[in-house]
Amino acid sequence: MEKKKSLEEMEQEILKRAKENGVENEYLFLNTFHIYKNQLKILSDLEKSIDEDGMLVTKEYVKGRKNVYSNPAITEYNRTTQIANNTVATLLKIIRNRKDEGNNTNAEDPLFEAINGVDEDE
Repeated sequence: MEKKKSLEEMEQEILKRAKENGVENEYLFLNTFHIYKNQLKILSDLEKSIDEDGMLVTKEYVKGRKNVYSNPAITEYNRTTQIANNTVATLLKIIRNRKDEGNNTNAEDPLFEAINGVDEDE
């Protein structure tokens, strides 16, 4: 039986692939990876909230009446999971695109240079 990778191991795998394909220092990769790590933190916090509060929560109204409903953290967890999945797909696309280009950058493209912090005077 194969051991599941931890989130930290998966992050390291993404960084390894980025380095292998020469994108580990590019702005788009770094920014997207930063966003992905924040999304994972949000997911972790939401999981804790769901574990602590349970799947159902009770809201008490003014006259003491109680209403039981689904924990709103579940909806946010599902939404954030979808967004994180989209973000990791974007990360992989950034890595794959560079791999497909053969690690060649287009030094003639001013947008590419600006995004990756290339100084015009160099």
